[in-house]
Amino acid sequence: MSKSALITGVTGQDGSYLAEHLLAQGYQVWGLTRGQANPRKDRVAKLIPDLNFVDGDLMDQGSLVSAVDMVQPDEVYNLGAVSFVPMSWQQPELVTEVNGTGVMRVLEAIRIVSGLGKSTGGSDGHGQIRFYQASSSEMFGKVAESPQSERTLFHPRSPYGVAKAYGHYITQNYRESYGVYGVSGILFNHESPRRGAEFVTRKISLAVAQIKLGLQEKLLLGNLDAVRDWGFAGDYVRAMHLMLQQDEPGDYVVGTGQMHSVRDAVRIAFEAVGLDWEEHVVIDPALVRPAEVETLCADYSNARKELGWEPEVHFEQLMQMMVESDLRQAGRERDHGELLAAASW
Repeated sequence: MSKSALITGVTGQDGSYLAEHLLAQGYQVWGLTRGQANPRKDRVAKLIPDLNFVDGDLMDQGSLVSAVDMVQPDEVYNLGAVSFVPMSWQQPELVTEVNGTGVMRVLEAIRIVSGLGKSTGGSDGHGQIRFYQASSSEMFGKVAESPQSERTLFHPRSPYGVAKAYGHYITQNYRESYGVYGVSGILFNHESPRRGAEFVTRKISLAVAQIKLGLQEKLLLGNLDAVRDWGFAGDYVRAMHLMLQQDEPGDYVVGTGQMHSVRDAVRIAFEAVGLDWEEHVVIDPALVRPAEVETLCADYSNARKELGWEPEVHFEQLMQMMVESDLRQAGRERDHGELLAAASW
């Protein structure tokens, strides 16, 4: 009998790649979506026709209990979140409710449906619903050491990072208190052609495509010296799945171990279409974060050793892939008047 999985955030970048990966592994896959009309749901349904949907909301405990009870999944992947870090300064309460308390609500739904009662002091996790929490390198924030591993102290520098740290710790707490098989993937930045247009890598690739076709002149950016460990989202969902296949639950850092600056991303993207980035990029101080995270770099040696996971797509390939995808989209829009789905994910 095939396994079943429930994915929150299925209409996002990671959710769509994970759904495809699990379906290829023979899973029955359910995506959690809020009941109201959602254009992203329509897009992901067309992209992944074998995907099933169930109603639920990370801000509504009852709906999560109902969804988990109906699907009876073997695995739950909590990828649902307000994922754009700068937004967390504008709407910190919403981000905390979804990214922090929302994790607790999913765990509580699993606990209720699984019939787990008072503190058990741990469990081997056999026969239980297994839970994956999407933690974030933003929890490291003002880094205590570099590169960062599972043992590095957290010092988040945004409301987003603080909320993610709560989600991380509450997952640990349910694992230790109730015996929930719960793991967290501390994922470093991961991008793809499905990334939202508000994220800097996609903002760059979209602008490069528009500039190459003469549809735009300039690209406004903030801090070009900000450094990140960027990888390909399609690689990272493999690590998520592997974490839930282990005998014992544990948390893992997932990244590439390679750092690149925003300036590197810009240079590679413009070079992919034969343009000089310095002729088109303008620095806008309004786009600089109130508290910047400067140097995030993953030590993913545990994931390599225990999960057998390695990233396959290098940063240069990733930026070129994104530019090529957006160039095709922009070309279709120009030639056929099609709507460019810049924020399609």
